[in-house]
Amino acid sequence: MKRLPDTELEVMKALWATGPDTSRTVLEDKLTPFGWAANTINTYLSRLVEKGFVTVRREGKSNLYTPLVGQEEYQAFDSRAVLDRLYGSPRNFVAALAREGMGRDELEELQALLDQLNGGQGT
Repeated sequence: MKRLPDTELEVMKALWATGPDTSRTVLEDKLTPFGWAANTINTYLSRLVEKGFVTVRREGKSNLYTPLVGQEEYQAFDSRAVLDRLYGSPRNFVAALAREGMGRDELEELQALLDQLNGGQGT
């Protein structure tokens, strides 16, 4: 899997929100705030199909688009890629956050998450 450019990620977000077998019309409506031309959206969709993120199925005169990569799956991949590229490890990332002044509430939330991930075992 590769990281997506922001524009293609916005198309994926629209597809994740609308679900499988999304028509171009529905997709274009969802992407209206970006002001992209129909050809631009088509280019992004073609790229996503080529990259294996989306499948397209012809139904009558319409194309229906379905995401092949789930939102959570992509977010996990992308988060790890950013973390590795910028910080090298989760420890370095948390240390950078702490240096910037994480509040007590944030630290408690992080500890609760770590405890949950560790099977509920507190430190």
